[in-house]
Amino acid sequence: MKRVLIAGCGDLGLELMRRLVQAEYEVMGVRRSSPTTSADAEMILADVTRPETLGELAIFQPDILVYCVAASEHSDESYRSSYVDGLRNVLHALATVSVQHIFFVSSTGVYGQETDAWLNEDDPAVATHFSGQRMLEAEALLSEYPASILRFSGIYGPGRTRMITLARNPAQWPVRNGWTNRIHRDDGAAFIVHLIRQMSWRRPEPLYVVTDNQPLAMYELLQWLAREQKIDITSVAAPHASGNKRLSNQRMLDSGYQFIYPDFKSGYSALLASIP
Repeated sequence: MKRVLIAGCGDLGLELMRRLVQAEYEVMGVRRSSPTTSADAEMILADVTRPETLGELAIFQPDILVYCVAASEHSDESYRSSYVDGLRNVLHALATVSVQHIFFVSSTGVYGQETDAWLNEDDPAVATHFSGQRMLEAEALLSEYPASILRFSGIYGPGRTRMITLARNPAQWPVRNGWTNRIHRDDGAAFIVHLIRQMSWRRPEPLYVVTDNQPLAMYELLQWLAREQKIDITSVAAPHASGNKRLSNQRMLDSGYQFIYPDFKSGYSALLASIP
């Protein structure tokens, strides 16, 4: 069974670890804070921004690297340190290891264009913000490696309830009713496992947009969440939907992946049901 190294064991990484262990892969996780114990998986305390802490990575001899770190803050410096410098440090730490494939969790924020047309992996990434620019810079580091870039749209799921909270306060809703694209954390992790399992007979594509089946206008999401929570929104008028973009997940579907939560209603219904 292949060995999988997960660099960045936050919410997504821990769910990925759980699913890989369940599928009987040998897994090692890397966290910069105190390691969380995980049955049947090794967890080490290391920081991708500090090369001197990464000595144990090569000892594990991973076949697959999943790089899914999160920046410590929303700043250009933090994004450069976490995604660009951090990835470079991990690649250097594994320089003596024949890693078969690398999965890099990027962001659909690299698509800075605003259009009503659907965008997919064949459309150019036009980053207009530092976050997207740093992601593209990190992606470029993998151009000479066997790698797949996974551009995740907005992740939601257990512990990620910002939109649910916002829906309770219509006075704070954004003035603009732009398109929004979503992916449940469980689907994000399950899709990575899906690609890893397929590696025994097919090589993953170099790029995937990781998002669910239904882009929607922000007000459609907020109004639905408000109604589900019995919030009175009779006086709230939805502006015309404009801005941002709609993203296609056809390449995910073509891989044979079957969604756990194919749209926002199924995903947020489960999340709402779990909240006391």
